[in-house]
Amino acid sequence: MTRQDLDRLLRHLVTLGALAVLLIPAARGSSTLLGWLPLWLLGMPLAAWWSLRRFPLPAVALRLPRRRRAQARRVARRA
Repeated sequence: MTRQDLDRLLRHLVTLGALAVLLIPAARGSSTLLGWLPLWLLGMPLAAWWSLRRFPLPAVALRLPRRRRAQARRVARRA
């Protein structure tokens, strides 16, 4: 299986999982065997797809300003 085939498969799994969570109320719940179903239907395929893409940062995160704060200094103790 090539990388493009895996990318296409994961894209379809994310789409189907999102549709299942949105349209089927039981898919929003939890199972005793699997746990929280939206994690397995949507979260895990999204994480796999993101890792296949080598973890790119979203464009919003690249535009956020970095906080510039002074580093904390130690208080000198009197002996």
